Amino acid sequence: MKIIVTGGSGKLGAVVVGHLRGLGHELVVLDRAGSVKEGIVPVDLTDAGQVLDVVAGFEEHPGRVDAIVHLAAIPAPGMVPDVATFQNNILSTHHVLQAARRAGVRRLVTASSETLLGLPMDVPPPYIPVDEDVTAPNSTYSLVKHLEEQMEIEFCRWDPELSVTALRFSNVMLESDYAGFEAWQDDPTLRKWNLWGYIDARDAADAIAKALEVRGPGFERYVIANADTVMRTPSAELAAAVFPDVPLRKDLQGTETLLSIDKARRDLGWEPQHSWRSA
Repeated sequence: MKIIVTGGSGKLGAVVVGHLRGLGHELVVLDRAGSVKEGIVPVDLTDAGQVLDVVAGFEEHPGRVDAIVHLAAIPAPGMVPDVATFQNNILSTHHVLQAARRAGVRRLVTASSETLLGLPMDVPPPYIPVDEDVTAPNSTYSLVKHLEEQMEIEFCRWDPELSVTALRFSNVMLESDYAGFEAWQDDPTLRKWNLWGYIDARDAADAIAKALEVRGPGFERYVIANADTVMRTPSAELAAAVFPDVPLRKDLQGTETLLSIDKARRDLGWEPQHSWRSA
């Protein structure tokens, strides 16, 4: 496919670009921070005209686009003032959706966030493992992610042929990050804020590729996390110690994830392959 990837120079974006190219796809990489010399088209996604121009096909990249992977965003709470996070992220996603609809692009995968699951878990989750049925934004960043998902639902309602897959990524990690995992092994409360979850960037890229390949029309959301936690302590012990009153929906085995990935496994045929334990 010919695929536009926004945010292609970011931590996850760079891995996604390499993965999709390795599968034989033709990419147009957009990023406000990039340069043409790096193979990146500098685009301000908050400018609707620029987004429509590049999605419809411009001089250097003419022709129809088959799909869009939208990763570009201010990627976490607290990096800039809240209003800047809100304006940048909501406008960028709206303009990508609108441009796709007007240019006839029918397949999109977008970066949603585990923050929608109730992070930083100061209020305990309703149950463990947490799944896609939980939506509890507690910051401006996660509020925008919620509104982005709602926009995507409405765009799919307007256009029944449109396929939008929102991937609620857990904390994205590169292999070089794994040495830092030792820092919180003695105090599980240091990572309780996301139920000790993470996602290897390579597995996140594979989830995107799977969604592009198998998803049909309509909107769906998926939690994308690794199959294990960031801790050596068994998951049942973590849950009992930190969230003793939260009901368990299943018996937790070993160090398995407390962020349910059953839906992604079932619908996308996706299974994470990379663990920090073997890095």
